[in-house]
Amino acid sequence: MKRAFDVFCATGLLFLFILIMGVVAILVKRKLGSPVIFKQQRPGLQAKPFYLYKFRTMTEQRDSLGNLLPDEVRLTAFGQFLRKYSLDELPQLWNVLKGDISLVGPRPLLMSYLELYTKEQMKRHDVKPGITGWAQVNGRNTISWEEKFRLDVWYAQNHSFLLDLKILLLTFKKVFKTEGIKHANHATMPVYKGSLTEYEKM
Repeated sequence: MKRAFDVFCATGLLFLFILIMGVVAILVKRKLGSPVIFKQQRPGLQAKPFYLYKFRTMTEQRDSLGNLLPDEVRLTAFGQFLRKYSLDELPQLWNVLKGDISLVGPRPLLMSYLELYTKEQMKRHDVKPGITGWAQVNGRNTISWEEKFRLDVWYAQNHSFLLDLKILLLTFKKVFKTEGIKHANHATMPVYKGSLTEYEKM
């Protein structure tokens, strides 16, 4: 039922937002340049890698050594607008159709985080990742990494069709209210560096 619901909704949403996505793509091209789509490898179900798609929201500004500048420097006002209304996430509907992710599930994070998870936190990969999830409607980027992972694991162990519907409804509410976008003084969620000792990790 979950997969059929994902395909039905993703197809409908792609048709509904196709014009908006076209306009966003043109604006990204003009304001930020190419590539329009940000593509990055992320861990999916059982941590199997896949490529996630998003509209680009940052510039490629680098320092004299060729290193990318901090997110808060590269994130433009236009990029902030896209993130504020989650417009940058729309290309992930294609990921849903491909079966890489679901509409609802733990957000797919960076591959480098896998080695930092505890055995308990790793359980977030027992289900497909999603465009939105239990952590996103309970704080999004305003909560700590530990709380985010706790909510993800709870979802992985208690997910149901009715819970998914509840999360989707709460997501629309969060998007319209533009809540939980920033984490304290960071433009985005700070990099997760682990919080436990090596003994407590996997």
